[in-house]
Order: sequence, then structure tokens, then C-alpha cells
Amino acid sequence: MTKITKAVIPAAGLGTRFLPATKALPKEMLPVVDKPAIQYVVEEAVAAGLDDVLVILGRNKNALENHFDRVAELEHTLEQKGDAAKLGRVQESSALADIHYVRQGDPKGLGHAVHRAKKHVGDEPFAVLLGDDLIDERDPLLSRMIEEHDRRDATIIALLEVEPDQIHLYGAAEVEQTDDPDVVRVTGLVEKPDADVAPSNLAIIGRYVIKPEVFGILEHTAPGKGGEIQLTDALMEMANDVEGTGGVYGVVFRGRRYDTGDKLDYIKAVVQIAAERPDLGSDLRAWLASYVAGFEQS
Repeated sequence: MTKITKAVIPAAGLGTRFLPATKALPKEMLPVVDKPAIQYVVEEAVAAGLDDVLVILGRNKNALENHFDRVAELEHTLEQKGDAAKLGRVQESSALADIHYVRQGDPKGLGHAVHRAKKHVGDEPFAVLLGDDLIDERDPLLSRMIEEHDRRDATIIALLEVEPDQIHLYGAAEVEQTDDPDVVRVTGLVEKPDADVAPSNLAIIGRYVIKPEVFGILEHTAPGKGGEIQLTDALMEMANDVEGTGGVYGVVFRGRRYDTGDKLDYIKAVVQIAAERPDLGSDLRAWLASYVAGFEQS
């Protein structure tokens, strides 16, 4: 079986929920404490053994390429100052992985963005990581998904149990149990269903390990919800084992996930991550306790 080495990160969206901050700055470059969100995603891919990363870009996303490139002048300045700690952090981002870029062109949805990876990926299975979901490094998800792909020779998606009144924000999975309580067989997928018709409260989150047959399916996938080519629709065909694709299975994630998809969740993510960092956590937690106490007394 082909070893999975390639990760695809769609990063072509306009980030309209964060305007005006994203008028000139890509949403993927918004800082989560002291690193842009996309760096956490690349680090996750690398930790799972994927050192070949393709980023799908839109217009005005040059900051993404610049971040993962070397900045010789900055490195020289930090070296002259003897600031080895900052120099190491600057150099880390440019040495993480072999990173490539391609433009999406027309903004036709996630399925279209994934299809743009076809020439780079070829006939190999690959991972797709969305930047709105940050997975805590202490709770490895992607490596478990790759293990399940290798075991079952099937496409694997990440699922998360959410409150029923939140399922309309996600794609929802209809599933059957397997011999593993954390792995289910996917029999149906519905994009952002109303709670009363959702097949379950298992939501698709932004991690996929996909067999290359998806590219042929995406070529004839018609625009779906929102007039966009939905990756969910192509995965539904694969779940039906179209063209011997092996079906689709879901790994139910029960670890720590940080949602940066909207303003409130982004703020929560920054606070959660900072509160658990050894260099910031103690002082931040003490300040938060005092701050919240002030609300309780008023």
C-alpha cells in the first residue's frame, strides 16, 4: 500500500466573517497566540509524517507564502543580537516541510479546491486539513486516521459529537457501528442539515484521509448546497463504494479541538491554547479567575 506523504490545505477563502481584519490579511494568518493558524495545521501534518504539503491559495494570499519562506534580513538581525530563541522560532516555520502552492482560480467550493490538487497528488492517497479546526498536539487525530486508512484501505473522515442544535453548522454523517467503538462506517452524508432531519449528531470536522479516486468523482460532481462543488457529495459517492473505492469510515474524535471558524470561537481558541502554555498559562489563568470574579460580583 502506498505510504501517505502528502497533505492538502485549502486556504483560498475570503474570510468574510473576520472583516475588516481579513481585508488585507488572510484569515489563515490570524495569530493564535504567537503563531498564525495555518502553522499549527502544517505542524500537525508534519507530526503525522506528511512532509509534502500543498496549499490551495486564492488571490491576495501572498502572506502565506512569505510566512513559510526565509527572511534573511530578519534572521541576520536576530543573529547579530544574539537572540537565539527568536531566531529558532523564525527559522522553524521555513524548515517545517516541503511546501507547494497552487491557485484555486474560481471559488467554486471545497470540492473544487481539493480537485485542484490532482496533478500534485497523482494516484496516491492524501490528507486534507482545513484551517478552521486546530487539533491539540496532545490528542493526535491525523495519525490515527492514517492508521485506519492503512488497515481498511478506505477513505477516512474525522467526526465529532456535537449538540443536536449545532449540527446545522456541519456536514452530518449517517453511520453503522464497527468492531471499534471509535470507528464507524459511513453510510450517508448530509451537508448542514436541520436538526430535525439530521441522520446523527456526528459532525464532519476538517480532517480527511482520501483515496485518489475522489478526483474522478469530483470531475462529475455537480454544484450542491450554496451553488458550490461540495466535497461531502463526492464522499457520499465513495461511501457507496463507487468504482471500488473501499467505502468511507469515520474516526470519532474525543480529544481537544479548537474552532477558529468565527469570532467568538476564535477568541476562545486563543484563550484555551494560551491558558495551557507553560510560558503563559499560570499568569493568564490567574488573571482570568480575577476577571471573571469581577463579573460575578457585579
